[in-house]
Amino acid sequence: MKKFNIRKVLDGLKEVSSSTPSVQVGPQENHLFHETLQSDHFQLCKTVRHGFPYQPSSMAFDPVQKILAIGTQSGALRLFGRPGVECYCQHESGSAVIQLQFLINEGALVSALADDSVHLWNLRQKRPAILHSLKFNRERITFCHLPFQSKWLYIGTERGNVHIVNVESFMLSGYVIMWNKAIELSSKAHPGPVVHISDNPMDEGKLIIGFESGIVVLWDLKSKKAEYRYAHDEAIHSVAWHHEGKQFICSHSDGTLTTWNVRGQGRPIQTITPHGKQPKDGKKPEPCKPILKVEYKTTRNGEPFIIFSGGLSYDTVGRRPCLTVMHGKSTAVLEMDYPIVDFLTLCETPYPNDFQEPYAVVVLLEKDLVVIDLAQNGYPIFENPYPLTIHESPVTCCEYFADCPVDLIPALYSVGSRQKRQGYSKKEWPVSGGNWGQGTLSYPEIIITGHADGTVKFWDASAIMLQVLYKLKTAKVFDRNRSKEDKGSTEVSDEDPFAIQIMAWCPESRMLCVAGVSANVIVYRFSKLEVTTEVVQLLEVRMLSELNETDSPDGGGEPTSAHHTPGASPHTSGPPSQPSTSSNNSDGGNMPCLKVRSTPLKQSAGYQVDLVIQLVWVSGEPPQQISSLALNSTYGLVVFGNSNGVAVVDYIQKTVVLNLGTVELYGSNDPYQRQPRSPRKSRQPSGGLCDINEGSATSEDRCKSPTSGTVADMFVKRDVLFFPAKMSRKLSLPTELKPDLDHRDNSFSRSRSSSVTSIDKESREAISLFYFCETFARKGDSTLTPCLYVGTSLGTVLVLVLTLPPAGEQRQLQPVIISPVGMLVRLKGSVLRMALLDSSGSLLPPSFDPWFEPNVTTDGEEKVPKRRPVSVSPSTSQDLSESQYAVVCSEKQAKVVSLPSQTCIYKHNITETSFILRADVVQMTQGVCLACFCANGHIKTLSLPGLRPLLDVNYLPLTDMRIARTFCFTNLGQAMYLCSPTEIQRITYSQETCENLQEMLGELFTPVETPEAPNRGFFKGLFGGGAQSLDREELFGEIAAGKASRSLAQHIPGTGGIEGMKGAASGVVGDLARARIALDERGQKLGELDERTVAMMTSADSFSKHAHEVR
Repeated sequence: MKKFNIRKVLDGLKEVSSSTPSVQVGPQENHLFHETLQSDHFQLCKTVRHGFPYQPSSMAFDPVQKILAIGTQSGALRLFGRPGVECYCQHESGSAVIQLQFLINEGALVSALADDSVHLWNLRQKRPAILHSLKFNRERITFCHLPFQSKWLYIGTERGNVHIVNVESFMLSGYVIMWNKAIELSSKAHPGPVVHISDNPMDEGKLIIGFESGIVVLWDLKSKKAEYRYAHDEAIHSVAWHHEGKQFICSHSDGTLTTWNVRGQGRPIQTITPHGKQPKDGKKPEPCKPILKVEYKTTRNGEPFIIFSGGLSYDTVGRRPCLTVMHGKSTAVLEMDYPIVDFLTLCETPYPNDFQEPYAVVVLLEKDLVVIDLAQNGYPIFENPYPLTIHESPVTCCEYFADCPVDLIPALYSVGSRQKRQGYSKKEWPVSGGNWGQGTLSYPEIIITGHADGTVKFWDASAIMLQVLYKLKTAKVFDRNRSKEDKGSTEVSDEDPFAIQIMAWCPESRMLCVAGVSANVIVYRFSKLEVTTEVVQLLEVRMLSELNETDSPDGGGEPTSAHHTPGASPHTSGPPSQPSTSSNNSDGGNMPCLKVRSTPLKQSAGYQVDLVIQLVWVSGEPPQQISSLALNSTYGLVVFGNSNGVAVVDYIQKTVVLNLGTVELYGSNDPYQRQPRSPRKSRQPSGGLCDINEGSATSEDRCKSPTSGTVADMFVKRDVLFFPAKMSRKLSLPTELKPDLDHRDNSFSRSRSSSVTSIDKESREAISLFYFCETFARKGDSTLTPCLYVGTSLGTVLVLVLTLPPAGEQRQLQPVIISPVGMLVRLKGSVLRMALLDSSGSLLPPSFDPWFEPNVTTDGEEKVPKRRPVSVSPSTSQDLSESQYAVVCSEKQAKVVSLPSQTCIYKHNITETSFILRADVVQMTQGVCLACFCANGHIKTLSLPGLRPLLDVNYLPLTDMRIARTFCFTNLGQAMYLCSPTEIQRITYSQETCENLQEMLGELFTPVETPEAPNRGFFKGLFGGGAQSLDREELFGEIAAGKASRSLAQHIPGTGGIEGMKGAASGVVGDLARARIALDERGQKLGELDERTVAMMTSADSFSKHAHEVR
């Protein structure tokens, strides 16, 4: 039975009352559509999270299941199995995860949090859930230890006490090790928090407790007293056992390692300072930095491994963090790129009382995960198969493409596989647990990320997995040579002059265009062949400001018309000399000038530079950054715009076709009263080449460096479609973006009114959207013509008609002519998205050319591209019923305009109080819809062309600019955004995907036999030299130890339900769990019966007394 959702109904009524979509029927047309999409087709849910866990804090590994768990400072839990098997969970409190412990081979995990809570996670279901929680009230948790195949968890606290928890029932035992019983009675000082707990590998009844002050206690669990005590002057950070249980090693705050005999009293048998300088006079070595963690692992046929982090000498200033591996007489110091958070040694056996045979070390760094192969000489690292390099350079923009051409991913993989580094370990990745999902929904999906260092990464995102395909370095196009003064400055690199701002990609033709923060556009073609480009083709464009300004003395330069000769370096007249203020500004700016390289450029197979377009300084002002970008492979055109105007470039002929100010696009139909400005001598009527310089010019002429202030504004221009100039003046570059929503909303309301009558200097009309299509250009047209729609930040959509030469040789020679024909429609707020529907309401994709190999083949013949016709060439007397519908969405509303009548037939005010950050017209399985993400966190979908609200979910409040900058929808109900600087969160708004998600997700837990326990040997068994077991139930159970104080900790049942307990069908803890539950239930019933019997007896006694009194 279908659920009745009153909220949806109320939302619908509210929408109708506030924003009734007005239906206007044209005089000759009746627009009736059968819309197939219904609200039942939509449901919102998170699918999967990719990338490196942001701000990691702890780690654990299950050596039998081969699963890795990482906890973070925000309470997130990321679980990794074999490549493609990942899982994300979140603790509700959001507190930092301080420690993780697997119940080895049981499909369960214990997490300890900074808010003094402990949680038991069930990993036997595809989406792990919490079975039990325990919240300590009076003591702070500092350390946890769960012995292998034990159900009793030891918890050390800040007060120095050790509590014991039953992991099945998550109830505290009455058995407590108090700090004052553990230390010497004569010692009056508190030993400090518990920093380590572990049981003797050979005797489960003996527990080592390490206190921060330097005291270590061997506690006898049976006799409930300290058997031995070991004192050291320096604070302890960690303790590790030798597998035979006769020795242990401690790491200290002065960079020393001390080795102790269990039965030895007083002094350690060995004290070493691995990285300390040894003085010749026999004195103590100089103290070093603390050794934060040490592990002691034995091998059957060789020397033991001692592995530790930290401990470097204090005089190694600037040295990178290190992991040290001591093996016999050799010491290897392995430098890491980031600080070490934690490390774990992976061993062949899960049993602590056997030779450990270590084979790898997993090192968790602040921003990376490294696995070192201990079995190979030189300790090479394993090639990491997880997509953990999203943040290699901060992400500045994203695009998401679902249902791509099927040959695209293999083509990108083919060229990307040649970029891989060498020198990795030859062994298989050791984290190999879990199984892949069995989902049936599979279609090619690609995510493209643009980065602050100028790289563009292509990712295969099919079937809820993520794998890097290909990496493009756009900065190679530019000279990186800096002056000697600049090389010493670290500030230069901080500004990221190569950062990617906007990307336009045509999957079918494989053409790529990127706009950079330094007001440059690069056009790339895809090739499977390597090529050396002698001269990088360069176009320079001077886009003049539309502001009220006085004429500059140099403003009268005539436009340069240049006929480009490919491969040559044509003589071009340089730009008019800039006034002195310009050169001073350029020289004084601390961002290096982006000078296009003049030396030959070797280009590997993949994306190769076809053309570089640069905006140059005009009249002492730096170029405004690019706010919108589009390309069309059929027309061979790239178009870009900013707050000054529009430029259209023919990348086939390498010429500028159009360079117009925004005002001039309106012609005489400008609806706004603008401030008068001085006429420009250099401006020409539309259609001509205007203020262009081609070829190679000097760096001073070509690229006047923008000031540092311009760089800080990079996301103003990148997201002009999102935010007006008023409110986005200083957004820091890419990662840590501050929530500034109140300010944004206020300024939004000030500057986003559609009834603006005057445009001040601050809020110039910027170009926010381009859309190439074949449509009816003018009202009443009967034929389709190639057009370019231009959307502005003031809500206007303007039409430009494209006149293209015929394909073939004439396309190389004859010019493209572009003529503005006026305004199509006006909306409230900046225009965000546009699309065309045919007469039946189906999406009309823009035309494209299929991909062809641009370079000469081995036969010496150049492949001739197979081209689709530029226009559909419909019959001249086309029936008006075969019309088109233009869908336009702005920050506030959406409109559907019928063409060629140009009447608005549907209008819907999507939001009144907020504004839309991202809107996309997407193809679902059942039809087309408009998907919107609002700044107030709502995700909405509207039917097309009727604009009926289908989905409205309050999903995610905009907490930082990163989400606004990276959120994107794509076809088939998929969407994504960067939820942290290192992680991509993918979501779906498709009911079909939500239903299939359970099948698509991988399984973390797989039934695996626990390895056999080590053979004790005849003599060890005979003389008691083997491992001593302990009946912990007898010691810690309620019968022997009593009940713990109720005020100490509060038990909270989890949301995982009994399903998880039933799932624990194999293994020691599983069998015990079911028996324990049965006993608990029986005991509870017996207890209730006992209580009722006592109550009845008491009642009988009182009745008897009253009866006697009556007598």
